[in-house]
Amino acid sequence: MKMRSFITTLGIILLISSLYFGHQYLDQQEVLTTTTTVQKEKIPADSSLYNAYYYPESTTGIVVQHKYYQLSYHPKHKQAEWVAYRLHPSHLSENSFKRPYFEIDSLVPGNSAHWNNYRNSNYDRGHLLPAGDRRFSYEAYHETFLTSNISPQNRSFNSGIWNRLEIQVRRWAAEKGELFIITGGVLQEGLETIGAEKVSVPKYFYKIIVGYDQGVPKSIAFLIPNQNLSHSIAEFITPISRIQEMTGISLFNQLPQVTEAQLKAPADYRFWGMKVKNKK
Repeated sequence: MKMRSFITTLGIILLISSLYFGHQYLDQQEVLTTTTTVQKEKIPADSSLYNAYYYPESTTGIVVQHKYYQLSYHPKHKQAEWVAYRLHPSHLSENSFKRPYFEIDSLVPGNSAHWNNYRNSNYDRGHLLPAGDRRFSYEAYHETFLTSNISPQNRSFNSGIWNRLEIQVRRWAAEKGELFIITGGVLQEGLETIGAEKVSVPKYFYKIIVGYDQGVPKSIAFLIPNQNLSHSIAEFITPISRIQEMTGISLFNQLPQVTEAQLKAPADYRFWGMKVKNKK
């Protein structure tokens, strides 16, 4: 009788142990699977020029990692405070895809603003990461139509000087190799808003471009009013420190001091092929 009781107790202990360790094994497998999925969603490493330290710091703590770009979302202004991405010569393509509908970004906590906010506002749904920079695949192209990647832009600004700057950046990528780009609207207090969700309308947009010249990092930055402008883009070259002051965003502060100093130095007009009048 005692032997039977002992065997029964032993069997129960073995059953509980197998269930416990089996559950632990499944948990480990789930973690491994999740980790693998996250790794697949990281930006493809086209080269080793730019690492995570090139990305700006987020003033909101809401950083969203998409497959082909990264952004910091500002919930008060209902848009990204910055979008950052790599532009490699292999990304340049003339593929013509059907233009998709804009979609809400579900990776943004609480979702990004709805595209309906722009309807009848007299402002364009202006891309921050241009769709033209992601024509190498439909997946990459489609990802630029998330509403976290758009900001209200004056229509003539969007189709005019901003478009000319985007085209110039693609030319630089073709000529100079892989670039790193940071762009966004200057989000400040008291801005005009549109739509039911009160999407802020930036008065200025900025774009920072980083390239390499024989191993030395070079940068050039633009700060442009959100207006109809016929000026040369060269007239809007600005120090990175000014963009940092206006936005409150720390730029390149995570890099070694030498590299940070090189990037925040005045733009090398010869390297970028820019002719600037009245620049001291």
